[in-house]
Amino acid sequence: MSFGQGGGGPFGGPPRDGGGSAGGSSGPFGAFGPFGGAPQGPGGDGRDGGQGGGPFGPFGGGAGGSSAADRPRSGRPGRPSALVLTVIAVAILVGLFVLFTNVYTEVLWFSQLGFTEVFWTEVLAKAALFLLGALGMALAVWLAIRTAWRHRPSDASAAGRDSLSQAQRQLEPIRRLVFLGVPVVLGLFAGSAAMNGWDTVLLFLNQVPYGQADPEFGLDMMFFMATLPFLSLVAGYLTSVVLVAGIAGVLVHYLYGSVRVEEGGGIRVAPAARVHVGVVLALFLLLQAVNFWLNRYRTAQSQSGSWAGALYTDVNAVIPTSAILAVTAVIVAGLFVWTAFSGKWRLSLIGTAVLVITALVVGTAYPFVVQEYQVKPSERTLEAEYISRNIELTREAYGLDAVEVTNYEGVTETEAGALAGEEANTANVRLMDPNLISQTFGQLQQFRPYYAFPDTLHVDRYEVDGQTRDTILAARDVNVDDTQSWVNRHTIYTHGYGMVVADASEVAAGGRPQWLLSEIPTRGPLASDEDYEPRIYFGQNSPSYSVVGAPEGAPAVERDRPQTADSQDDTAYTFSGDGGPSVGGLFNRLAYAVKFGSPELVLSSDVNEASQILYDRDPADRVSKVAPYLTVDTSPYPAIVDGRVQWIVDAYTTSDQFPYSTAQQLGEVTVDSLSQGPNAALQGRVNYIRNSVKATVDAYDGSVTLYAWDDQDPLLQAWQKVYPSSLRPYSEMSAALMDHVRYPEDMFKVQRELLGRYHVTDADDFYENNDAWSVPSDPTRDGDVKQPPYYMTLQMPGQEEPAFSLTSNYIPQITQGSQQRNVLYGFLSAAGDAGTGEDGVKAEDYGTLRLLELPRSTTVPGPGQAQANFDSNATVSRELNLLRQGASEVLNGNMITLPVAGGVLYVQPVYVRSSGGTTYPTLRKVLVSFGDKVGFADTLQEALDQVFDGDSGAVTPEEGQAGDPPQGEDGAAPAPGSVQEELSSALAEAQDALTRGQERLAEGDWAGYGEQQDRLNEALRRATAADDALDGDAPADGEAPAEGQPPAEGSEAPSPAPEG
Repeated sequence: MSFGQGGGGPFGGPPRDGGGSAGGSSGPFGAFGPFGGAPQGPGGDGRDGGQGGGPFGPFGGGAGGSSAADRPRSGRPGRPSALVLTVIAVAILVGLFVLFTNVYTEVLWFSQLGFTEVFWTEVLAKAALFLLGALGMALAVWLAIRTAWRHRPSDASAAGRDSLSQAQRQLEPIRRLVFLGVPVVLGLFAGSAAMNGWDTVLLFLNQVPYGQADPEFGLDMMFFMATLPFLSLVAGYLTSVVLVAGIAGVLVHYLYGSVRVEEGGGIRVAPAARVHVGVVLALFLLLQAVNFWLNRYRTAQSQSGSWAGALYTDVNAVIPTSAILAVTAVIVAGLFVWTAFSGKWRLSLIGTAVLVITALVVGTAYPFVVQEYQVKPSERTLEAEYISRNIELTREAYGLDAVEVTNYEGVTETEAGALAGEEANTANVRLMDPNLISQTFGQLQQFRPYYAFPDTLHVDRYEVDGQTRDTILAARDVNVDDTQSWVNRHTIYTHGYGMVVADASEVAAGGRPQWLLSEIPTRGPLASDEDYEPRIYFGQNSPSYSVVGAPEGAPAVERDRPQTADSQDDTAYTFSGDGGPSVGGLFNRLAYAVKFGSPELVLSSDVNEASQILYDRDPADRVSKVAPYLTVDTSPYPAIVDGRVQWIVDAYTTSDQFPYSTAQQLGEVTVDSLSQGPNAALQGRVNYIRNSVKATVDAYDGSVTLYAWDDQDPLLQAWQKVYPSSLRPYSEMSAALMDHVRYPEDMFKVQRELLGRYHVTDADDFYENNDAWSVPSDPTRDGDVKQPPYYMTLQMPGQEEPAFSLTSNYIPQITQGSQQRNVLYGFLSAAGDAGTGEDGVKAEDYGTLRLLELPRSTTVPGPGQAQANFDSNATVSRELNLLRQGASEVLNGNMITLPVAGGVLYVQPVYVRSSGGTTYPTLRKVLVSFGDKVGFADTLQEALDQVFDGDSGAVTPEEGQAGDPPQGEDGAAPAPGSVQEELSSALAEAQDALTRGQERLAEGDWAGYGEQQDRLNEALRRATAADDALDGDAPADGEAPAEGQPPAEGSEAPSPAPEG
C-alpha cells in the first residue's frame, strides 16, 4: 500500500485509483492537517471539469480539476488557538502525572511492606495481557479493514454511481486516520477487558494437581478450577476478535461496493469479499465448535438443576449432543472455506441451516424431552447416582467431609445434681455479651473523646492465674471527628492506646465487666504497659492517613494518652517504627498530596524530613491488598502476642468452578444479626473454600505476615508458585500466636448453611428433602435475621478436653406458608484451639467439626421457643416489668446454647440500661431454661438451682451482680441499723462513688468528679469506723483490699478506674 507520494508524509492523501500522484500539499498531514483537504477522489483528476473531491471542511476533500464554475476558496480552515492547545497539553500532562503518582505511591507502599513481588507480578501480568489483547484485536481489525479496502472494486467509488459514493468522498480525507484509529480504539477496549483475567491466566500457568478425578470425565479437579476457565477465557476473546474484525471488514466491503444490494433484492458479493466473509465465518464456526466441546465439561459445574453438577439429562443428552454440535460446526466451517474459493453458497447455507436445526432439535428439544418424559417420572431412581456425586463433592469442597456426627439424646427432664460433672461447660458460660457491652467499655474505659471501641467487641481466650479464660476484648482505637482541622486529623490524633480485656464469664460488682486489662496506663492480671507495646497505629477505626515521625530531638506532637486515667494532662509521643513510606522529600510529598487531594502535605510545617505517611490501615484491607488472590474474613481481632498487639486475620482461597459442588452467595449466607449492612458481609459466589492463610498485622508498624495455614490446599500451592516469597509456612508461627488462632467465623457461616442440607448423605433421603434444617433467627432481634455463631469454651460429648469453639444451632427447615416448629434438631461446633505450647505445631483437633443430631421427635425447644418460654413466664414478666420501672431499658443478651446433662441448656444474660445519655448496660439477671423449665435469678448459680430441683451441682463463674446495687442506681442502700449494716452501707457507698467518679471523669465533669471523691472519702471513713467497731482488724500494710472493695484507711488511695 502506498502512503502517498505527494502527501509529504505517512498521513498524506491516498493515491488515486490509477496510482498517480496524490496531489496533496506537502507536510505530514496534507494540505489541511489530518482533517483538511485530500487528493482527488479515485477515478478522476478533475481535468474533465468534474469535481474530484468532496467539499472542503473537516470531512471535505481537496479540489478536483478546475472548471468554469469553480472558484478557489480564500483563507485556510480555522486552527485551534495556542491557548486551546496549551490547555489540552496541560490537561494531558496532569492526567499522566496523576496516573504516575498512583503507580509511584503504590510502589512505595508495597516496597515499604516488603511485598513488591505481589505488586510487580500483578502489574506485569496485566500489562502482558493488555498488550496481547490489544494487539490481537487491533491487528485483526486493521487486517480486516486493510484487506477489504485493498480488494475493493476498481469502479466502486465513481462519482454518482450509487448512494454510497457521497459517504466515500466524505471518508476519503480522513480514511487513513480512521483505518488506524478504529483498530487502536477497539484494541484498547479489548486489552482492558483481557487484563482483568490476569488471575485466571496465572492460576492456569501455575496450577497444581488436586489429586482427585471427577466422576464423569475422569479429569483432575484442577482442570475445572484452572484449565477450563482459562480455555473459556481464550475462546471468548478469540470469538470477540473474529466477530469484531469480521463486522469491520464487511462494513468496508459494503462501503466500497464489494458487497451490494441489487435493486431486485439480491446481494452481489465480489470474489475478494466472498473469500473474506467465508474465512471469517469458518473461523467463527470453529470457535463455536470449541465452545460446544467445552460445554460438555461445563455441565459438571452447572448450578441450573435441582442439584449441582451434570445430572441424568446432562450425561445422557446434553453431553452427547454438545459433541454432535461441535462436529457439525467443524463440518460447516469446512463448507464455508470451500464456498470462499468456489463461489458456491448453497452447501454452506444448507450446512448452516442444518447446524441451527441441530442446535434447536438436538441441543434443546431432545434434552427437554428426556428431562420431561424420561427423568421426571422416575427422577428419584435416575438421579440417585448424580445426587450422590453432588453430596460427596459439595462436602469435599466446603470441608464437610470429616464432620463427626453424634446422636444426642436431648433429654428434657431435670433432676438435682445433673450438672455436677459439667464444669467444663458451666464454668465458662459467656455472661458478658460482646454485642451489648461496647457502650459499657466506652463509658468505663474510653477516658478521652479521641478514643473509641467497636460496636461489637471481640472474643478470645487468655491464661489467667494458670487457667484459660474466655475474654471479651477490644483495642482502644483512635476516634477523630471529620470536622477537626487537618492538623488534628492527620498529625495530632494518630493512634489509639492499649487493649481492654474483660472476663467473659465473671461479673464484677453492679453487673459490670470484670477487668483483666484496663485503664491508662494499662494494667491488670494479663499485662501492663511494660509487657507490650500498647499503641494502636493500625486499626479498624484509624484515620485515612496520618503523618508521623520527627527528627531526633524534635518535640513530640502526637497526642499519646492521658498521663493517668484521672489526669487532665495528656502525654505526647513520636512514632519510632517503620510503618509507612517516607514523605520527607518534596517529590514524595507532592505525590501523596495528589493521591489524597491534600495540598497540606506540601504546605504544612508539621511534615518534616523524617516524616512517614501511614495509610491503608485497616487490617483486613492490608491483607487483601498484599494477597489479592485471597478472600479476607470480615472479623479480624486483636491479640497480645510476644509483646505486640497483633491483628489476626483469616483469609480464604475460593473458587466457583469446583465440579458437582453447590454454590453459595457469600452475601447471603454470611449475613446475620451482627453483620448487616452493605459492607459487613463477604460478597461473591463460591462453591469451594479453604481457610488457607492466617495473617497478622502489627498494630504498631502495620507489618503484614502471611502464614500458609492449609498447606495442602492445591489453590494455595498454585499461588505460592506465583508469589514464592510472600507466604511463610505455619511452622514459623510462635506458640503465643498459635494460642490465639481461632476457627474463622465467615467460613463457619458458609459451612453451617450447607450442612443444614448436606448432613444427609443418603441420596434417596436427600432427594426427599424431609430432613433439611435451617439456622434459626436471632430471638433477641426483631425481624427474620439469622442468629450469629458464638465463640465459647465448651466440651462436646465425646470430646476429650474442652476447647475454644465456634457454635451454632439448627431447627427444622423454614418454609413459607407452613407452621414453623422451633425445636432443636442439631448443634454444631468447630474446635478452634490450635496451640500446643510449641512453636509451629498445630493441634490435631483444630478445625474438627462436631455435629450433635437430636431425635426428630424431639421436644427440645429451639432458641426462638426458649425465648418465647422466657417471655411468657409469669414470674419472669413480673420481674422484668419491675426492672423497666424508672425509664430503664431491659436488654436481652446472647442466647447461649450448651449441650449438658444429656439435654440442652439455654443461658441468656439480662442487662438493664437507664434511659439517660451517660448510662450503659449492666448485667442484672440471668435467664436459664432446660426443657420447658425456666429459671430467673440474680446469678447463674441461682437460676440453675431453680431449674434443677434446688441444686444443679454446677460450678459457675464468680458473679458480683447479686450483691447490693450501688446506692441511688437500682434502689436505696440498706439502712444502718447495726454495725454490720453500717459497714455494708459504707462499702456500697464507696463502690458507687468510685463508679460515678469514673463516669464524671469520662465526661470531663471535673466538678462532679470532685464531689464523688468527697463521697468516696466519707464512705471510706464510715467503713473504717464500722470495721474497727466490729473487730478492729484492717488489711495488713501493703495488702490489697478485696476485689471490688475500697482499701482500708491508711492504704494507698484507689484508682479512679478500679478493676471492677
